[in-house]
Amino acid sequence: MTVVKFYDNVADDLLKFAVIIAKYNGKFIFCKHKQRNTLEVPGGHREPNEIISDTAARELSEETGALKFDIQPICVYSVTASDNFDGKETFGMLYYAQVKALEKELHSEIEKVVITERLPDNWTYPHIQPKLLEEAKRRGFL
Repeated sequence: MTVVKFYDNVADDLLKFAVIIAKYNGKFIFCKHKQRNTLEVPGGHREPNEIISDTAARELSEETGALKFDIQPICVYSVTASDNFDGKETFGMLYYAQVKALEKELHSEIEKVVITERLPDNWTYPHIQPKLLEEAKRRGFL
């Protein structure tokens, strides 16, 4: 079972991930990884000594080709799953971004970017990412 929780803040050193709900021209931006047939919200792991907001900006750029954007934190989220991190609660920061310009070509593990008004039916993380979008909506970001 996967449990997703939300917090206003936690100790910075607990934040291991940044996930970004991004929109471009009013539509959602989702990513398709080269090794998967599913869609996901842009995001990824924090590098050593990296500021979490820098992680968010880097991951958004790498995974979507975003060149110009406004980004802001929404909240902290956590995931606890028996099949992940030995069942320990792991933390990430959830962000919202308005993308203003995109590169024409991607240079990462992402095969393609999907820009759409609809949420995917085929999520990579179906027990996590839809809950992140619900929380963003509940907090007035969507």
